[in-house]
Amino acid sequence: MPGGIRMRDGRRLAFEEWGDPQGTPVVLLHGTPGCRTGVVPQDMIEARPGVRFIAYDRPGYGDSDRGPGRRVAQAARDVAALADALELGPFAVLGRAGGAPHALACAALLPTRVRRAAALASLAPPSSEGLNWFEGMAESHVEEFTRALTDPVDFSERLASRAAEIRTDPAQLLASIRDGLTESDRRIVSTPAVSDMLLRNYRAALRTSAYGWLDDNLALLSHWGFDPARITRPVLLWHGAEDTFSPVGHFEWLARNIPRARPVLDPKGGHFSALEALPDVLDWLCATPRSDG
Repeated sequence: MPGGIRMRDGRRLAFEEWGDPQGTPVVLLHGTPGCRTGVVPQDMIEARPGVRFIAYDRPGYGDSDRGPGRRVAQAARDVAALADALELGPFAVLGRAGGAPHALACAALLPTRVRRAAALASLAPPSSEGLNWFEGMAESHVEEFTRALTDPVDFSERLASRAAEIRTDPAQLLASIRDGLTESDRRIVSTPAVSDMLLRNYRAALRTSAYGWLDDNLALLSHWGFDPARITRPVLLWHGAEDTFSPVGHFEWLARNIPRARPVLDPKGGHFSALEALPDVLDWLCATPRSDG
């Protein structure tokens, strides 16, 4: 069921719910670019009758108003406002790819509300000590991030042009990152359920502009606004060892620096292999062991 809330600064935040209204709440944080419909495939949602799935469009994407200059940490404020509006008790958060750092923000900044967090195929902060941030990254992503850092005006113009092409043909996005797709990635994104979800996701995310995409990249490349080492909630870190969009060094850095991290590395997994890990991740997120207290 789609809806929207008005934030204190006047922005509209669009969200959607699926599943059991009385079920275990799991807030989903989408990738980059992405929107609320692009985190968990519909068949997986239908296979989880005891879960209340809640997802929202980050500012500038889909039906949510832009919040220029936002940091990754803003996700915690937006999720807290959404949880207030929906009268949620404790909830879990799940972020994949560009949404994973935003899920970590919620775990760090909402410790009394977030039960557990899962960060799949996450990047690490750009200033991470001891990490070569670009090592192992696909050339297309290195070029994109470098341009964002060195010439943000040109970067913005290029994203606007790409977004216009993707609105017409969403498959353009997958074609543009083909240098980083592993064999397993190609297999996964070609399956009908995943392909349909991703193409609808990209088109809806960039329906009106590329501002969400621009602001996501700038946020990921600047100070996140929180320290992952301060996270006190249990965090499942899932990663594919062959991922070239979020290289495995990022996973290793996060695993070393998040105190209650549960690292899971798929030795043959790529970036989109995170989608195949979702059933196990959801099982862990919705479990209620005594150790969560």
